[in-house]
Amino acid sequence: MSFRLGVDVGGTFTDLLLINEDSGETYTAKVPSTPEDSSIGVLNGVARICQESGTDPNSIHRVMHGTTVATNSVLTGKGARVGLLTTRGFKQVLQVARSFCPGGLGGWVSYVKKPLLAPLELTIEADERMAADGSVVKALDEENLRLELQQLKDKDQVEALTICFINAYLNGAHETRAREIAGEVFGDLPVSISSEVVPEMQEYERTETTVVNSYVAPEVATYIGNLQSSLEEQMGDGLQLSILRSDGGLASSRAAAQSPVNMLMSGPAGGVAGATWFTGRTGYQDVLTFDMGGTSTDVALIQKSKARIRRETRIGDVTVRAPSVDVRTVGAGGGSIAFVPELTKALRVGPQSAGAVPGPAAYMKGGTEPTVCDANVVLGYLPSDVQLGGDMAIDKSAAETAVQKIADAIGIDLMEAAEGIIKVVNESMFGALRLVSIEQGFDPRDFALVAFGGAGPLHGNAMGELTQSWPVIIPPGPGVLCAYGEATTRVQDEASRTYVKRADQLEVDELLRDLDELRARASVSLDADGIPAQQQEVHYQADIRYVGQAFQISMEFSADDIRTKGLALLTERFDTEHEQLFTFALGKDHELVMIRAVVRASSANIEEIAVGREGADLEDCKIHATRFYHKGEWHDATIYDRTPLHSGLEIPGPAIVSEMDSTTVILPGYMARVDAVGNLLINPKGAD
Repeated sequence: MSFRLGVDVGGTFTDLLLINEDSGETYTAKVPSTPEDSSIGVLNGVARICQESGTDPNSIHRVMHGTTVATNSVLTGKGARVGLLTTRGFKQVLQVARSFCPGGLGGWVSYVKKPLLAPLELTIEADERMAADGSVVKALDEENLRLELQQLKDKDQVEALTICFINAYLNGAHETRAREIAGEVFGDLPVSISSEVVPEMQEYERTETTVVNSYVAPEVATYIGNLQSSLEEQMGDGLQLSILRSDGGLASSRAAAQSPVNMLMSGPAGGVAGATWFTGRTGYQDVLTFDMGGTSTDVALIQKSKARIRRETRIGDVTVRAPSVDVRTVGAGGGSIAFVPELTKALRVGPQSAGAVPGPAAYMKGGTEPTVCDANVVLGYLPSDVQLGGDMAIDKSAAETAVQKIADAIGIDLMEAAEGIIKVVNESMFGALRLVSIEQGFDPRDFALVAFGGAGPLHGNAMGELTQSWPVIIPPGPGVLCAYGEATTRVQDEASRTYVKRADQLEVDELLRDLDELRARASVSLDADGIPAQQQEVHYQADIRYVGQAFQISMEFSADDIRTKGLALLTERFDTEHEQLFTFALGKDHELVMIRAVVRASSANIEEIAVGREGADLEDCKIHATRFYHKGEWHDATIYDRTPLHSGLEIPGPAIVSEMDSTTVILPGYMARVDAVGNLLINPKGAD
């Protein structure tokens, strides 16, 4: 038998999902994350899931992993010391940036720019120049470059080097030669060149992106290398380790270490991939995803079973030119701490989090501050006899003691304080959902809502009330859905080039030839990973704008689309998208700014298995009676075990559905139905 393993590292828990590729049978595990070294939590989880499933580690041949190592390096400012090599005259490219200060008209008054990832004292210049058409204006002065690089090395501060020359996106010959010379001077120092990392126009964005690639490269390479070695000790030398990219595809460990800037949103992309997998099999193509974990909540929009992709990724104050799933994150999770400022006496929740250590008070790991999790325990949504992660007990009295601090600070009773915490955090998460729907021109009422993550199903029904997105879908194993996404997504890579050609002056055959060159470049990475050509699928994208605009919209298409419908296919789609986003379309003067090829490995066939226990009725699924507090009063409810629930069963609210990795709350006035895939579909009672 052959198995594949999906691993997702969160702020509080590390989730694992093991899939038998022959039978489709799955096993899940949840272990505490280890912030000091996330690989420790991964290895602990591997040991647990193999032990609980009775699986020989040597039978696991593929590990798919979503990691926040690159993200954390940027957020915490603990990346490498980066040296920067630019064309002479462009030394201040990062300092000048876009001359924009965030914060409105008076933003410049209070804006304090953070230290640059490549400081000016470690920036040197090379005598060289490429023209705007890629021709050589001035040859690279190699002798002077060696001298400059040697002086930089003598400072003994540089841990990674970035090379970014003007117009190198059109001709990277000088950058390639400069890298060779840097190798002679610095030895095995990591070197990133812009013509390989992001061969696109706009000097500042290209430089910043390549610098970030260098900034996170040493730590990411060390993490991936150590994890690969540790996993091979447990599972054997034939193991294939893949890392989730920000755009929802997979990259081999080799490719991830070479281009870590594409991993900045690796963690959140896993949940979107998992949600797409499940909703695509149930007929819901337009969905909002709601991934609530212990530290934060990630939301995204999926249309026609495809997540929206941004061509830029923003982490803190850093924006890089790298594709990522359009995920919006808010500091609201199960571990978010509630507090009452002395000045305003107004209840606030987050963004500070109790995290994995010390965690919520109810977890009995040393936490004493009131959290969202503690409020759920007090209200009865998270019963104290429900086990988290298989072996984690909940202390209700500790949760009540913590939440009582909020009640005393405001001057209200305990239950009102707990319900207030839940209402505040729900509104915060609703704001994030508005950003990916209403702000983008979409009505959330036209979408279903997929709630997952360890805490998502606790709040899913309430979020459905706020968004009016029905049904609220709770997939099987919602607490490990990110791991499911990583286990079921595909290896991919892409190649792009700046184009800047008017659609009305472009021939279809010329475009197809250029696209085929990009396809060949994008396939190199998959070829190196041993994926045969017949198992590679290709899709194309074009970034389009109206002539004179400073921004563009990305449109996806196939070669056959262009052959049969011509360029009008792209321009008409662009007009439709532009009108949805900005309420108008010009209908002429279209310009293709960028083109790219995205090559993906064919999806693996995973056998599906029947869900639940056939023949079981709702009475067989009952655990025991309970009650919870909702809208100012107590409601009698029933706790059900999700494991035996099978297709066709309906669970009337008020109810709680318990499983190993998460807990689902069905509020009064709502009904949950189990579909053929095992999803819980929550709708208002009486609705179709």
